[in-house]
Amino acid sequence: MSGVWLEDLTWPEAKARFDGNAVVIVPIGAASKAHGPHLPLKTDALTARALAEGVIARLDVVAAPVVGFGYYPAFTSFAGSQHLAAATFKALVRELVGNFRAHHVTRIALINTGVSTERPLDELESEQGDLLVLHMRTIGQAAEALVENKEGGHADERETSVMLALEPRSVRMDRLALAGPFEKTGATGDPTRATAFKGERLLAARVDDLVAALKKRWPDLT
Repeated sequence: MSGVWLEDLTWPEAKARFDGNAVVIVPIGAASKAHGPHLPLKTDALTARALAEGVIARLDVVAAPVVGFGYYPAFTSFAGSQHLAAATFKALVRELVGNFRAHHVTRIALINTGVSTERPLDELESEQGDLLVLHMRTIGQAAEALVENKEGGHADERETSVMLALEPRSVRMDRLALAGPFEKTGATGDPTRATAFKGERLLAARVDDLVAALKKRWPDLT
């Protein structure tokens, strides 16, 4: 069997996967969060889904729907950015994980695309013990040589490149030079150096690392 999106299954099909000791991956990425004047609010959610798509193309895992709400305190002043308190975010993810455990899922990995969400998820991982948390910021280093301006970190060369690879029509190319300072634009770094090729390579390197991490944790994954 190949990997699948949970949302595409019927409940008996989901039960069969769960009863077969499936690994469930839970992608986490803001459905609506400021990404400068040039990227759409859905950037993180689209990236999270692309990473999960890459994993299920290579491993027999079940991908849960993208968790689109999280702890993003730095973005509350930007219109459209949706934010939960850290405790609320942790409670949300804890309950979602608990739902899977109630359905006899024992192998769960969270794929996190945010930065401020790292600490709450790390705390949850420590609390639960058998939960695997993977942060996008720490993977895909094999493609970092392509990044010309390594400063920034939000709506920068990396994220803009990824969006050019995933959904180029959504990138406002005439606004790239307007990025920064963060307090005014919700962006850092230099997105003018972004290309779709860089985005493709960044995504591929991240998926490679996710696959490697999942197989290291659960060597029977194929």
